[in-house]
Amino acid sequence: MSTPYDIVKEHYAASARQDFAGMFANVSDTVEWTEMAGFPCAGTWIGPQAVIDNVFKVLGSTWDNYRFDLEQLVDGGDVVVGIGTYSGSYRATGKPMQARVAHVWRIASGKVVKFEQFTDTLLVANVMR
Repeated sequence: MSTPYDIVKEHYAASARQDFAGMFANVSDTVEWTEMAGFPCAGTWIGPQAVIDNVFKVLGSTWDNYRFDLEQLVDGGDVVVGIGTYSGSYRATGKPMQARVAHVWRIASGKVVKFEQFTDTLLVANVMR
């Protein structure tokens, strides 16, 4: 069985490949996925399909070259923290963005059960104006 650290590491690797199946292979059917208030996809989405539809598809359709570059993965047992940088250009304005971000992952029984994002939402909002 994969460790929580391995599960999150593989999610990020699959994300870099743009592989939704790989990204959600170890995500609970009832995952609670929270994007920060003020972020373009703000809210808590329940279940992998809701996350794909309300986060990843939205970002993919409104941003050019949107990506997350992982710099550090912190192993806290059942809690894993990914630290890195978002980047991309907002299509409607053409403005580029870079924002520091931390993702907090909670793993139980080999599945991601909770995800929470922390980022500079004002910086992102300013690029969207």
